[in-house]
Amino acid sequence: MGWYMFMQSLPVVAIVKGERGHAPVFKALDLIDYKSAFAGYDKVLIKVNFITNKTWDSGATTDPIVVEAIIKKIKALPVEIYVVESDATITNADKAFEVTGMKDMCQRNGVEWLNLRHVKEKVTLPIPNGEALKSITVPRIVTESAVISAAKLKTHVDTGVTLGMKNMFGLLPEKFKGKYHLKGISKVIVDINTVLKPALTVIDGFVGMEGKGPIDGTPVQMNLIIAGKDPVATDAIACQVMGFNPLEINHIRRANEKELGSIEAQVVGEKLEAVARQFKRN
Repeated sequence: MGWYMFMQSLPVVAIVKGERGHAPVFKALDLIDYKSAFAGYDKVLIKVNFITNKTWDSGATTDPIVVEAIIKKIKALPVEIYVVESDATITNADKAFEVTGMKDMCQRNGVEWLNLRHVKEKVTLPIPNGEALKSITVPRIVTESAVISAAKLKTHVDTGVTLGMKNMFGLLPEKFKGKYHLKGISKVIVDINTVLKPALTVIDGFVGMEGKGPIDGTPVQMNLIIAGKDPVATDAIACQVMGFNPLEINHIRRANEKELGSIEAQVVGEKLEAVARQFKRN
């Protein structure tokens, strides 16, 4: 296979630089043929990151402007849209939904918010060849919907980075998630993404976070949106934007080994080298 053919066969990841607003998100989505990610689905869940009540400019939580741009893009499709998160051990998702400005944005756009902890109907998904888990129990709507992981470009004290695949951890509806950390959080992330893979990953890098992430790090203004349909490729490129080798991030390396996606990608939009910055670790 020639180099051109090889590049054509790789998953596409878009890197778009621009001032905080809808335009960079629109451009990133257009570059990756976003509509094909929703084929066969009539519901789309936009999974935000509300690990804390801090607002988007702290670098800790997903920016409502990014989510609004995603909503505006997919509103034309025949799908029901929900913005979702579940309570974290230290955070009430409903409270975070309000104080981060996400509630106002959803109301403005006529989109329903769901705290997955309070969704009654659940299903159990067996995990084939699980790293740490034999199964997970999640709200049925999660299994019937295309999930967009609307993640944040930030470091994490336990997993190195928290990007698209780590964001999927919040689909688990229990409040006290500490038991999963005890089993090895990187392994749990791989297990979740084995049975619940995001149809689309959109990483909010308008303001990222370095140092002691995912909550207590330092904000870093990057003015970037990174998006792709392959969750491993999208996280791997985001990792490199942060100056890290994705093979040194356990859950990304293992997801690649298990063929949940490809660590190699064809980058469109900005050149990776032009936007990369070395993020500080904790």
